[in-house]
Amino acid sequence: MPMPEWLRIRRGKHADQRDAALWSKCPMCGEVLYRRDLAANLFVCTKCAHHFRMSAYDRISMLIDGDFAEIGAEVTTGDPLAWVDKKTYPVKIAADREKSGINEGVVCGIGAIDGCEVALGVMDFHFRGGTMGTVVGERLTMLLEEARKRALPCIIFTASGGARMEEGMFALMQMAKTTAAVARFMGDGNFFVTVLTDPTTGGVSASFAFESDVIVAEPKAMIGFAGRRVIEQTIRQKLPDQFQRAEFLLEKGHIDMVVERHELKSTLTRLLRYAASGKKVRA
Repeated sequence: MPMPEWLRIRRGKHADQRDAALWSKCPMCGEVLYRRDLAANLFVCTKCAHHFRMSAYDRISMLIDGDFAEIGAEVTTGDPLAWVDKKTYPVKIAADREKSGINEGVVCGIGAIDGCEVALGVMDFHFRGGTMGTVVGERLTMLLEEARKRALPCIIFTASGGARMEEGMFALMQMAKTTAAVARFMGDGNFFVTVLTDPTTGGVSASFAFESDVIVAEPKAMIGFAGRRVIEQTIRQKLPDQFQRAEFLLEKGHIDMVVERHELKSTLTRLLRYAASGKKVRA
């Protein structure tokens, strides 16, 4: 996919190191894929249609028409607990910034999708497993508040392993913070969509991810709260094979639709236009 100028400037010399790799192996079917072809196909395997995890900037580039004005980029991570294990927390953060090309686990801003102005937040699993700490919670709250002030619809893409352990209770508090921001936003009659990507787990799934007007998921995305093994050991039962997959949640009525990545932009555009026209959105 062509890289827009705003994306080229933001990434600069800190471009994702994965871009330097010529080949990627599909974790599902084992097919070896030329990385440029994979990127051109929106990081979907051409053999088995496995949806690779996308970086935040690639995701934004896929959706946004032109310019994207970031919100909260200046809010950066501290070290509230002075956490130390094998490495200090600041050292871990610095390594993730270098590896992922972003400075935190979510990128938020204002842009347009097929001409529909929208507030967009995209979580990135490549930064500390998409864990939600104080900065992620603050940026998402800032996004929702800006969307509320401007009466814009809001779309958030989730990809998370849960709350960030290095921030302890401060990270857990972000569940309540983002939930309150969603309540204020939707209380004013604004339109909210979440797109659950692989994986969406822990505190994110237990807060804003399931509070939207329409819940969309990508195919085969793992979605849940606790891990499969933890649940099986707790209830002492074998879970179904597709448990915690997007299709299983759709069957049980927990989400509204499962949409392949190539159809995602057109689906979001349809939802945004329905909302703007005042029609009741039907999944």
